[in-house]
Amino acid sequence: MRIHRVHLPTLQEGEVVLTGSEAHHLAKVLRVNVGQEIKAFDGAGLESTGVVQSVHDFQVILELQEPRASDVEASLKITLAIALLKGDKLADVVRQATELGVVAIQPLITKYCDVKELSANKLERLRRVAQEASKQSGRSVVPEVREAVKLREVQIPLLSILAHPHTSSSLNDVALGKGSPLTIFTGPEGGFAEEEIKFLMSKGVTPVRLGARILRAETAPVALIAALLLPEAL
Repeated sequence: MRIHRVHLPTLQEGEVVLTGSEAHHLAKVLRVNVGQEIKAFDGAGLESTGVVQSVHDFQVILELQEPRASDVEASLKITLAIALLKGDKLADVVRQATELGVVAIQPLITKYCDVKELSANKLERLRRVAQEASKQSGRSVVPEVREAVKLREVQIPLLSILAHPHTSSSLNDVALGKGSPLTIFTGPEGGFAEEEIKFLMSKGVTPVRLGARILRAETAPVALIAALLLPEAL
């Protein structure tokens, strides 16, 4: 039987009373029963095994064991800095990037973005998408989805790479250290402007290509994250 998961911002050993959306989802959608095992996670790296003690319409009581650090998170801590995309494309990327293992998502406003702002409602939706993707994929961390910033305002760590279809460098040319933070930059449908590429490279960002073909704006970040993180599972 599949073990259902629940997100609790604070984990503690002992009895926990759930109300609101999480309780409703367990009771009415998943229809959990007394005695059923549950996995709880706090979104910051801890998880706990629990047992359902009682179920009511809008309340579920769990008995949790002592929280412990999860062992499912990737050793490479990736932040995805992605240009705003139109429609539901950004939500799709957030979902897949979360499943693959990124720790943060930084939306960017760039010259060729079709969308020039990220509303409060859309930001909140993206955060819900990340939370649900973490729950579904068995992660213990919910990636931070940040407010959108202009490209020149973004914080650039020492180790950063840029998806660039017209460079000769590849991921094999980048020295990656386990546990080190890495930011990857991917552009909008129209790509990064030449001056934006020069700016990023002047800050030490390394351009890399993802093969011989040019990938769509919603495909490139997922392909790059997968190339970086999936080898850890092999």
